[in-house]
Amino acid sequence: MNEQKSSDIYLRPRFKMNYEENQQKLIAKFAENLKDADCRYCSKISDGHIIIDVPTEENHFWSPQLNIEIEKISENKSIVKGLFGPKPQVWTLFMFIHFAMAVAFIGFSIAAYVQWSLKSDYKTALITTLALPILWILMYFLGRIGKRTGHKQMNELHDFMMETLQS
Repeated sequence: MNEQKSSDIYLRPRFKMNYEENQQKLIAKFAENLKDADCRYCSKISDGHIIIDVPTEENHFWSPQLNIEIEKISENKSIVKGLFGPKPQVWTLFMFIHFAMAVAFIGFSIAAYVQWSLKSDYKTALITTLALPILWILMYFLGRIGKRTGHKQMNELHDFMMETLQS
């Protein structure tokens, strides 16, 4: 097994591992381990895609989710690709806010330019245009704080995945 991790700066860390095992055997390991009565993780398995969530009683807004995709390379070789990230609802909310801020930045930039060219009061539009990048940076650090909050759970999910793959 060879694990390759991406940079830690990403809000949604990714990894890739090569295995000398059949794709179906790896998926069967997850199916068997996740159906065990002692398993505390919630999961969904569909074809070569596995989604593992933290236990319901430990779940909070910043709880991570592990998405695993197992791809067949040859008869006895597979690639396990993983992505840690927030639940889809949280990720969608963050992306919507980023998109809204980008549209507002463009709109207020145009408004400031138009008001400046018409020689009318453009202070409000200019201040808003300058404040939006500051808010964007704040959103970035808020995401980093969320990632740090869920880091322990992310390590637990990673350990569970590694135990399952090595069983």
